[in-house]
Amino acid sequence: MKFFPLGNTLSIFLAITFSLCVLWGLIGPAELHMHPAWEPLLPGFTWSVTGYLIGLAWAYSYGWYTAAVFVPLYNFFNKRSAK
Repeated sequence: MKFFPLGNTLSIFLAITFSLCVLWGLIGPAELHMHPAWEPLLPGFTWSVTGYLIGLAWAYSYGWYTAAVFVPLYNFFNKRSAK
């Protein structure tokens, strides 16, 4: 498995998902808002434009972190199972 395609895919996926959650928080009912969940997971996230950009950067970086851990593990176990 290749690192860069998976890193980009996961990062964009998480950025889109985060953006949709923030959009839902702006238009959806108050009892269904996600900001209590995002605040401890995304340091610096608040309900502001700056907070959104910080949260977006964290969401994007979590995609790369996931790829950095997942790809080597996948390749290791895939190689071992091919033997």
